Amino acid sequence: MIKRDMTKKLKEVASKYSVIAVLGPRQSGKTTLVKDVFKKHKYITFEDLEVRNFALADPKGFLKSRHNEHGIIFDEIQHVPALLSYIQIYVDENKRPGYFVLTGSQNFLLNQAISQTLAGRIALFTLLPLSINEMEREKLLTEGVEKSIFYGCYPRIYDEKLAPVGWYPDYIKTYLERDVRQIKNVTDLTTFQRFIKLCAGRIGQLVNLTSLGNDCGISTGTARAWLTLLEASYIVFLLQPHYRNFSKRLVKSPKIYFYDTGLACSLLGIKSPEQIELHYLRGGLFESYIISDLMKQFYNKKIEPPVYFWRDKIGREVDCIIQDGQDLTPVEIKAGKTITQGYFTGLDYWNSISKSDPKNSYVIYAGDQVQKRSNGTVIGWKKLPKYFK
Repeated sequence: MIKRDMTKKLKEVASKYSVIAVLGPRQSGKTTLVKDVFKKHKYITFEDLEVRNFALADPKGFLKSRHNEHGIIFDEIQHVPALLSYIQIYVDENKRPGYFVLTGSQNFLLNQAISQTLAGRIALFTLLPLSINEMEREKLLTEGVEKSIFYGCYPRIYDEKLAPVGWYPDYIKTYLERDVRQIKNVTDLTTFQRFIKLCAGRIGQLVNLTSLGNDCGISTGTARAWLTLLEASYIVFLLQPHYRNFSKRLVKSPKIYFYDTGLACSLLGIKSPEQIELHYLRGGLFESYIISDLMKQFYNKKIEPPVYFWRDKIGREVDCIIQDGQDLTPVEIKAGKTITQGYFTGLDYWNSISKSDPKNSYVIYAGDQVQKRSNGTVIGWKKLPKYFK
């Protein structure tokens, strides 16, 4: 098993809360993780139709029949959200830390049900695919970043040595046929798949719902709803602009990124790592890879990622702003492998108007050197976990 960085925090929080939920995309390793951490818990999956029907028909009887001295793992709990009300009654009557462990791959449905039943009783975790730190520890990182971008970070690809060109199309097909129809009544799956591909073609760019809708042949309202659906099922995330404007006019639209670049490459029709080197979206894919990894590091510590970008109306920008209280850390992300002074243009401008100390600025690039300069620190992409703990 690939050791996950979330393990320590998961054990710590489970000693305090009666219900733990680990949410995230399909195949991100949720089941493997909770079965490893909670070895004595009874494991039950609601992918099993007979088990699901029993839980739906007689929730109270189902819980009673599945009682276990140590605890219970309910896998893919989004199939039976009504069960959460009965779990609430149980935990109110029996104060047992870490007794219920839930997993789910549909954030939207689960958040609705949880907010109505288990608010204040449950600790929520988000488990994304493997981080750079986890892959480096397991010696899974490749020499060049193009191969890592192409393969993505889903554990199964590495565990079973699967070819991305075969695995990702199957993943997308399963997602369309199962998750999409369960979360929202999307009847035209062909158009929805085209919509996902159009999103991949805009990776690292500002979201324009009107343009997205027009290119896909759907209304702006439908484009907004479908984008929310992709967010809820952990396919994409929207990076919000930082609100502090330093007396300058800023853009208000978010940027779109994919949690996994292997999936984005598949949607873009990229067939090999070599194709990434000259691809027009190489910069967006590299940004997505780095920013999603920063988010993984926060999620693995059970912290909502305070990650933004900054851009003014005339296009001056910083790719990533990390906020820690009142402290702001600007990060530029460059897909090139040769360090140039141009890498610091955005950082220099931002530091001048924000009156920030340049020594707290960073450039993450596709090479492997570390350089400390007067206007910031340059680090190779593999060193990201060391400098952003």
